[in-house]
Amino acid sequence: MKKILYLECNSGISGDMTVGALLDLGADKDVLEKALDSLNLRGYHLHFGRTKKCGLDAYDFDVHLETEHEHGHEHEHSHEHEHSHEHEHSHEHEHSHEHEHSHDHDHSHEHDHDHSHEHRNISDIYKIIDCLAADERVKAMARRMFDIVAEAEAKAHGIPLEEVHFHEVGAIDSIIDIISVAVCVDNLGVDAIVVSPLAEGFGSVRCQHGVIPVPVPATANIASAYSLKLRLTDNEGEMVTPTGAAIAAALKTEDRLPSSCQILKTGMGAGKKEFKQANVLRAMILSDEEVTAGDEMWLLESNIDDCSGEALGLAMESLLDAGAADVWYTPIFMKKNRPAYMLSVICKKDQIESMEEILFIQTTTIGIRRHPVNRTVLPREKRTVMTQWGEAEIKVCRYKDREFYYPEYESVKALCRKSGLDYQTIYRNLQRED
Repeated sequence: MKKILYLECNSGISGDMTVGALLDLGADKDVLEKALDSLNLRGYHLHFGRTKKCGLDAYDFDVHLETEHEHGHEHEHSHEHEHSHEHEHSHEHEHSHEHEHSHDHDHSHEHDHDHSHEHRNISDIYKIIDCLAADERVKAMARRMFDIVAEAEAKAHGIPLEEVHFHEVGAIDSIIDIISVAVCVDNLGVDAIVVSPLAEGFGSVRCQHGVIPVPVPATANIASAYSLKLRLTDNEGEMVTPTGAAIAAALKTEDRLPSSCQILKTGMGAGKKEFKQANVLRAMILSDEEVTAGDEMWLLESNIDDCSGEALGLAMESLLDAGAADVWYTPIFMKKNRPAYMLSVICKKDQIESMEEILFIQTTTIGIRRHPVNRTVLPREKRTVMTQWGEAEIKVCRYKDREFYYPEYESVKALCRKSGLDYQTIYRNLQRED
């Protein structure tokens, strides 16, 4: 079963909306706070709470800055602009005021880094991420999101990447948003991520450089570079922030959802605006139960004409014990008309080295061919059933709306010996039991 994270961006996407949705899905808040503590950043505190958007209950995540000069923009906007239309303060949106305030990030702490300056370059951002107490994959995810924004800003302003100064996205709240997303995604342990088309508004916004159109240039550059689909709406104002677009670009691993899936859990992350539809980012954990097409495996082959049957038998057992998906022998004739066997192994790419080691040690082969192969695999599960002769295992496979029941050989054999009945009688009886 594949565990899929689906981000439904029908009301756009921003950093705080994404963090809220992931926390609502079940990402561990304690793990997140512990990770953020390790950054040694000051001048902010976190709010965790619930709010209602168009009557829908949603998780409200917010970063509150404690220094006036760094709080001159809306939290969810990574480029320090002001909207040309009226918008609400982050605490005026049908707020339930059921916030938890995290005081672990108090600015009175002593810190290794001085972040009081207004501008940061990409090297400064990397140094902050390097302090994160998390696995390297989390740090790499955070760096990638910042790289995507930096590339987009460099193109928008026509300057080299190294000259981009993060007076916008480098603000404390955006740093917290991006790193929080990386920590929460890793904590959820998903296998794939699908992002819907991003709903975007129209009009213009005012930033420190003047009035710019929606979608803002950095967001448009990210959407173009990473093939993000935008769905333009009649909502006035920005719905997709550069931070939100970078999150979508960095996280997306697949372009579409499976044709059928099961919803395991949903989460709602609240935005800070009011539109005619609920300003929320909905996230879902889905399980993929359809036929897995395009599943890439590797086929290893070796022609062997000088190895005993006993050695070949042990090699097969060793390969299967090591995790090979399948192993088989094919009778062949080699040069000088010698009878031989072609040993074939199906395995995953990361198993190639261990499989080849077994082949070289357990057989007399001196060479192995390998090439990738694709397969289509039916989803399956094992069930235990109780019969009048005892327990048995059955493999249940699905194809579209049909199910197939295959009793496991070892279970059939054990019940045959226990009952004295023949194989076919036990096999048919187990199929009926399920």
